[in-house]
Amino acid sequence: QVQLVESGGGLVQAGGSLKLSCAASGDTFSSYAMGWFRQAPGKERAFVGTITQIWNGGSTYYADSVKGRFTISRDNAKNTVYLQMNSLKPEDTAVYYCAAGYGSGIKGEEFMYDYWGQGTQVTVSS
Repeated sequence: QVQLVESGGGLVQAGGSLKLSCAASGDTFSSYAMGWFRQAPGKERAFVGTITQIWNGGSTYYADSVKGRFTISRDNAKNTVYLQMNSLKPEDTAVYYCAAGYGSGIKGEEFMYDYWGQGTQVTVSS
């Protein structure tokens, strides 16, 4: 079992930056690939990006909509994964969720993840 708690959301102007954190507790954090998803009002939850386990390369993959603006990193010593968001746009407004998925491979789909946080709101004003 893994418990995930996101933080760092808030209101920011377009062009600004925010850094989300997701603190994990419970099972061995380093065993899990970590992902970020978001759900905008009236839309389905969508993949933002993911980072594999360190033993699996610690590689990152992003949705095209955020590539070059968002960066995912992880600190296994702190059991925390981060989402650095730069050059924010109003269309980035959403509830952002982190998720943990056991096993290898690139996890770009919701069903690949086993545990989810409660989400944190990010609002980008124009």
